Amino acid sequence: MRSYTRAESRQRGKLFRKGFRQALADNVDPALERRIQDIDQAAAERGQRELNALHSVRETDRNRVAQAKAEVRTASREGKAAARQALRDAEQQLRRSERAVDKAERQ
Repeated sequence: MRSYTRAESRQRGKLFRKGFRQALADNVDPALERRIQDIDQAAAERGQRELNALHSVRETDRNRVAQAKAEVRTASREGKAAARQALRDAEQQLRRSERAVDKAERQ
């Protein structure tokens, strides 16, 4: 996964267009390719950090769901409804985090 900042996207686009024009003339500057590779490498590192963070959020949400299930099982009759609602909220958050991880991994 790569995560480009807006400035990196603009700069990479400019460099790509410049490289395309140079390629048409069979005169591509190697420094241009290095700059594009540097931008790609920085974006890949940032993307990996973001993906790792998403994985840790997903694990935290999984633990919250397990905790909420345990609370439902051990809740008194009066607290059962609140515990079930907490479980539903935890499961919703888990679904959101899993979708975010899936989306990030597809990119």
